[in-house]
Amino acid sequence: MGAGNGIAGAAAATDRPRRGGGDPATRGRTTIADGVVEKIAGMAARDVVGVHAMGGGFARTFGVVRDRVPGGRSVTRGVKAEVGEVQTALDLEIVVDYGVSIADVARAVRENVIAAVERMTGLEVVEVNIAVSDVKLPDEEEESPEPRLQ
Repeated sequence: MGAGNGIAGAAAATDRPRRGGGDPATRGRTTIADGVVEKIAGMAARDVVGVHAMGGGFARTFGVVRDRVPGGRSVTRGVKAEVGEVQTALDLEIVVDYGVSIADVARAVRENVIAAVERMTGLEVVEVNIAVSDVKLPDEEEESPEPRLQ
């Protein structure tokens, strides 16, 4: 008799609903800000050989000033993201080094950005548009405005 009660008691314990119910991954939402995706994409694009800089003329000139301020380096310069619930689209503006194949650099940037963003965020990257705004010639000086304070 005692064994029968033990089995019935064990069955009754497993029939109870689990606290919280369901997979923990389904209990709530995760949102990812545009700026987070922009930082990830900016870092991934800069890692590609042949990418000299991010952003176009004015943004780069303004960025050089920002880069001189401690903590002022803008990883998101030249990157714009639109983030939805499960997908994202990116626009990148890059400057390439002279002599590289622009098509190959653009392909590598696109692949690197997609891999990094999808791996780190879980979002599907639906498009990565790349605008090549300039080419860095070997003998060109870096755009760096003269310091105003002396």
